Amino acid sequence: VLKLFKLLHRTRKEVFKNDTRALEAARQKINEEFRNNQHETSEEKINEFLKVASDVEVILRTSVIQAVHTDSDKIVLIPRKDLLQDNTPYLDKATKK
Repeated sequence: VLKLFKLLHRTRKEVFKNDTRALEAARQKINEEFRNNQHETSEEKINEFLKVASDVEVILRTSVIQAVHTDSDKIVLIPRKDLLQDNTPYLDKATKK
């Protein structure tokens, strides 16, 4: 449980880097969820909570991209390096080797 708690906080710091408002909101939510369930004794429920927390960590790490308003009508996306993938060119016609 503690390992997942720490992993969520590390992921939060990476995903919301330089966004103090989002960092604080995510910190409060993670702490609140773990605090609300700290007295749970059912192994089944604990495993269910751990699965949800693990899924949230994966979604944060693989799906969240920061965006910054630069003008009233412009937004700049700031993808992390681990989100960028090599682009495979699209071909209209299949080629034979």
